[in-house]
Amino acid sequence: MTEQQPFSLEQSPVFPVDPHAAHEADFPFQRWAVKIEYDGTGLVGWQKQNDGTSVQGLLEAAAMRMANGRRISSITAGRTDAGVHATGQVAHLDFPADMNLAPHIVRDGLSYHLKPNPVAVLQAARVTEKWSARFSATWRSYLYRIINRPAPPALGATHMWHVRARLNLDRMRQGAERLVGTHDFTSFRAAACQARNPVRTLDSLTIERVGEEIHIRTRARSFLHHQVRNMVGTLVLVGRDRWEPERISTALEARSRTAGGPTAPPEGLYLTGVGYNPDPFSDDPPAA
Repeated sequence: MTEQQPFSLEQSPVFPVDPHAAHEADFPFQRWAVKIEYDGTGLVGWQKQNDGTSVQGLLEAAAMRMANGRRISSITAGRTDAGVHATGQVAHLDFPADMNLAPHIVRDGLSYHLKPNPVAVLQAARVTEKWSARFSATWRSYLYRIINRPAPPALGATHMWHVRARLNLDRMRQGAERLVGTHDFTSFRAAACQARNPVRTLDSLTIERVGEEIHIRTRARSFLHHQVRNMVGTLVLVGRDRWEPERISTALEARSRTAGGPTAPPEGLYLTGVGYNPDPFSDDPPAA
């Protein structure tokens, strides 16, 4: 096999579709779920856009090559912003029914055609025609990485947020406790968030120090636009003694974005997992 050239949206057709819309292919199809890992550095995020390279555009172009030029659409469990990474993103693709596919063929074929872009398919599983990467999901989980030391990182600068001042984790945990549970998160979502309902239930929000890094992990059925990054930005204010932990409750009650803290930069954020019951990947081991 010859090495594939990098894809760009200028090199492959762009089909203006809503990545969250429920859809079915306009031909007999077989639906496949795929678990994806990607480095979001330099990408415009998941969703296809008029300018820039997206994860969705790369994945669909790779699928189209496998299908000999036939258009393949994808639906994702959740869109990620420019610069955000993923270790467990999930999407589904509708391949033509006449293709002879197996989990390792879908995984390896897509990963081959994605090279040398920083996107790889970790697992693939056949699912029913009614299964949806978005609507069948029962939870999403995220990790936010902070490098907490005076010196900036020489390695991995695009994969974590550098905070010079030492953060007080006890105070941050006190603040995090106020975010867990069911709340109106208007103060912690982007002003341009299109969700109709700002109420979300945060199942967990944990903070731990790992060497010079601080890892903030959270899980919920769904999140609002920028919710995780806005929570992290606010918790850093608490860790730097600029906010009292109790102020987070005040911000929630205000139900105004201006009452919340700043938005943490995208490079520290990772979509780490999406849950399903049953898990379509449980019978497909990651390694061949």
